Amino acid sequence: MKTDIILAGVGGQGILSIATILGHAALRDNLYLKQAEVHGMSQRGGDVMSCLRISSDPIASDLIPRGKADMVISLEPMEALRYVEQLAPTGRIITSSEPFVNIPNYPEHAEVMAELNALPNVTVIAAEEIAKSVATPRSSNMALLGAAAPYLGLPAEMLEDSIRAVFGAKGEKIVNDNLAAFRAGLAAAR
Repeated sequence: MKTDIILAGVGGQGILSIATILGHAALRDNLYLKQAEVHGMSQRGGDVMSCLRISSDPIASDLIPRGKADMVISLEPMEALRYVEQLAPTGRIITSSEPFVNIPNYPEHAEVMAELNALPNVTVIAAEEIAKSVATPRSSNMALLGAAAPYLGLPAEMLEDSIRAVFGAKGEKIVNDNLAAFRAGLAAAR
């Protein structure tokens, strides 16, 4: 088993929480894990990217070679497009459809979506809308993780256990909101 994932978004959207949950699940499954993060101006709404490599065999580097990523998981559609060149020919994009307009020259949303929809192997969900319908918009990252779950090579139950472990200290309501968003995202992707 080997899965190379690029996690992308804007500071504050919860990309690093997704990475933490995936890492927790991988380690519980006795898999090897390497991660590298680029925060940019994350505290000011800048882009955030994380390379996450999960494998049943030892991993030499935490960086994913260009054209070798199995998946881009992005909480922002334009950020998903930023990493298309990192994808392997059979790679998959899982992204939220809602833009995070953090720059004055953000392209027209319709143009961004048209470019995404022209690519193969793209799953687009309204992560924030899905999360809001079952819990809170703050759990949109868990809705996106749910949409990615069928392609990760990790059982959904294990990901749910990791959500419980990672968010457990924040209380039962936070755990339940994140689990509800994860399950709704999983259902939306199927």
